[in-house]
Amino acid sequence: MKPRWAALALAVFATSVLTAAPASAAPAPSAPVVRCEFTPTPDNPAARPVLRPLPLALTHGTVEVTFHFNYGPVTVALDRGGAAPCAVANMASLVLQHFYDHSQCWRLTDSERLGVLQCGDLKEVEKGGPGYGFPDEVSGKETYERGTIAMGNQGPGTNGSEFFIVHSFAHIPAQYSVLGKVIRGLDAIDRMVADGIIPTDPDGPLDGAPAHPVQIERAGFGR
Repeated sequence: MKPRWAALALAVFATSVLTAAPASAAPAPSAPVVRCEFTPTPDNPAARPVLRPLPLALTHGTVEVTFHFNYGPVTVALDRGGAAPCAVANMASLVLQHFYDHSQCWRLTDSERLGVLQCGDLKEVEKGGPGYGFPDEVSGKETYERGTIAMGNQGPGTNGSEFFIVHSFAHIPAQYSVLGKVIRGLDAIDRMVADGIIPTDPDGPLDGAPAHPVQIERAGFGR
């Protein structure tokens, strides 16, 4: 009988292959796969037990993931052919392992500088990751317009499970790995914003917890 990690690795790879479609957001790298480095973070253990992804990622095609929020479904197309194939492989692995299911999104912003919904932290803002980290994948040309989904972090090279979805625009440096775009369901995030924000930043009244709790009931592939 195969060990659990081997079975999961095969499942992640099979899911990647079966959901592949031609990428359109950026030219695909010439190599079909790239090496990835997922490093354990013993000082910041996993909020839920998960296995690290395989140390490689496909660089062609897209994979659709739907986050079923309590406000409705939001579907994103993750672009393996973009600048962040390891980040895409990581999110696919976490979705397959149900890491995001029954979790809360702790941060919502709606200022001129930053309009995002931040999710993936299972305990509170920037706390409760998968127990490992991996490097940034940025070209320096990233922009964060409405519908962008990107990795959040706590500094260079601290990617894990945290991500954000831009509902307006994010005027931020090109330091956050872009995973892809929302293709259905942005109106659900608009309703979250319309319900308001409980400010937690003294310098930013439009930065804090959603006034009405936002939860990811489950996340899965496709619709």
